[in-house]
Amino acid sequence: MLESAGTPRSLAAYRGVLTPQQFDAPAAEIAALAKGCAIHDLGWLRRVQVRGADRFRWLSGMVTNTVNDLFPNTGAWNLVLNAQGRIQGDLTVWRDGEEQSPQRRTPDPDAQRKTDPMLGTPFAGESGLELEIEAGQFEKLMAHLNQFIIMDDVELVPLGEESVCGAGAETAIGVTGPLTPDVLERLGLPVFANTMKRTRIEWNGLDLTMDRGYGALAPHYVFWVPCSGLQKFWSCIRTAGAMPVGCASLEAFRIAEGIPVYGIDIAERDLPQETAQLRALNFNKGCYLGQEIVERIRSRGSVHRHLRHVELEAEPGGPVPVPEFGTELQLADGSRVGRICSAAELPLDKGSRIYALAVIQAEAEAKEETLHYASAAGKGTARIQASPPVL
Repeated sequence: MLESAGTPRSLAAYRGVLTPQQFDAPAAEIAALAKGCAIHDLGWLRRVQVRGADRFRWLSGMVTNTVNDLFPNTGAWNLVLNAQGRIQGDLTVWRDGEEQSPQRRTPDPDAQRKTDPMLGTPFAGESGLELEIEAGQFEKLMAHLNQFIIMDDVELVPLGEESVCGAGAETAIGVTGPLTPDVLERLGLPVFANTMKRTRIEWNGLDLTMDRGYGALAPHYVFWVPCSGLQKFWSCIRTAGAMPVGCASLEAFRIAEGIPVYGIDIAERDLPQETAQLRALNFNKGCYLGQEIVERIRSRGSVHRHLRHVELEAEPGGPVPVPEFGTELQLADGSRVGRICSAAELPLDKGSRIYALAVIQAEAEAKEETLHYASAAGKGTARIQASPPVL
């Protein structure tokens, strides 16, 4: 669609696919994400349906967050571990809407759940389960998950992979920003009050799946759209007030929100608690692959390093340099206490600000000393963020 447009767009590799890098000036795109409404490509997302009678039990044993106790039309972000508790990737689990299952219609569903905790909620076991996986992780995670389907009645079925012209082809479009609810209401689309909600709707002749994902600074909506209706959907959202933005601004905004990406901020060697992403962990769900390590860390109460959200500032007399991946963080005495994973500059109305995600030693955090770094552009300091910033 973009290639056939009057103004060609430069494409960049991002999260395993080619996607538009920029539509407008960076300041205008960041303003749309932080204070307005932005529409953007999410073509790096893939959907996988989990089928089979054992899907709830099996999937619960493969991921770190709740599966059985998800309410209908809700989701949860998960880490996928190996037996040593090391992170193999991340994904989102979505549970579809459902009817109550005949075998679960009891006068006292709580009593039933105590008898068999794997039954989960009193809602039906017939509801669908889906995985949402980034393209850059898709083959690795599918291979990892499939090797653990042994005697289970489970099948992982990728969705929407037909050719672009195929009847079943689909792609994902994002709509992000604090004014997103206003834009959706103008088009007669639903608005969710809470995150990690999902619905399926028919809108202007298009069958859409609509999610509201996690966001620290603004609402994040995902629309799964048939490729045949993509141009129509994109045009309608734009007309309602959304501004197109490219992956460069999306990357800067997600760093400002402190949302990590696997393969950049989270690595295969990492343990779950080292990422400080407790929203991906559920400590009451029962056994899963790698759980023993997670529980051992929990009982001992600490790890030696954490992934932290930091704001970068200039050393006296100089500009604020944007550090490269792997730039070391040091204390004033030169001790190495961490490294930068990802960093980005956000051009804002009151001046640019630079945020980063960094791995920092727990001992250095406890000292509460200023962290220093040096890059090719100059020197700066890093300050850990206790809460999401106000842009």
